[in-house]
Amino acid sequence: MSNANINAVFYADTYHPIQAGSIDGTDTLPHDNAVYRAVLCSAAGLYDPFGDPKVIGDPYCTVFVGRLSRFTDEETLRKAMSKYGTVKNLRLVRHIVTGASRGYAFVEYETEREMRRAYEDAHHSLIDDYEVIVDYYRQHLMPGWIPRRLGGGLGGKKESGQLRFGGRERPFRAPLRPIPYADLQRLGIPPPPEGRYMSRFQVPSPPWCRSSHADIDDSPARQRSRDKEEPTHRRHKRSADRDDSSRKHHKHREHSHQRKKRSTSRDYDFLDH
Repeated sequence: MSNANINAVFYADTYHPIQAGSIDGTDTLPHDNAVYRAVLCSAAGLYDPFGDPKVIGDPYCTVFVGRLSRFTDEETLRKAMSKYGTVKNLRLVRHIVTGASRGYAFVEYETEREMRRAYEDAHHSLIDDYEVIVDYYRQHLMPGWIPRRLGGGLGGKKESGQLRFGGRERPFRAPLRPIPYADLQRLGIPPPPEGRYMSRFQVPSPPWCRSSHADIDDSPARQRSRDKEEPTHRRHKRSADRDDSSRKHHKHREHSHQRKKRSTSRDYDFLDH
């Protein structure tokens, strides 16, 4: 790893409990009991991400809002999140017995565009003087997801003994030691994406809904966002591919024109005879 990439980071596209417990995504053994529980839960298929009857709405239009004040209520949260679009549904998670806020909520917007606006602009905003975090709805959209109560999740504090990496708040660091590819493959752990590291100033993009992706993926704004996320050498390669395709198309048109010209010439020769 060169000195220029020491501060590079990458984010998890899929969830693996052992990888999430690693600062650089290359661990091959659980380092705490929570990771071990999450591995067992994942291997036995004990967690059903779609099993919560309280979950409603479109996950592609929903954001997770965490680190809320325990005194923030639904009305205050709705007012704060309405700055980014029309709030369709809002669920502030409360304790099943006491009814007290658990400090996090799920907010569904009318459109995916509004959800992405909140994802980008509401992150680290202040609600009731608390700096909140905003993320996409990983429970349904991140393959292999295991929640924090089962030893998984992302983020956390060092003091809690359950620190997790790979998410928006605490991404993986680019490995400084040789990557154990064989061990990672044996355990089914995704290896670090060589050549696709990002800086901490870039915003990782949430998963796109297939139906809306075709409509807005090629918009100028999305193209600029994609260029920011994509390494320079890949943008150059994509640009070169477009230039090559354009040259092939132009060459094909020239050949077609020449064939048509020769055919017309033969027709005239036939008439002269």
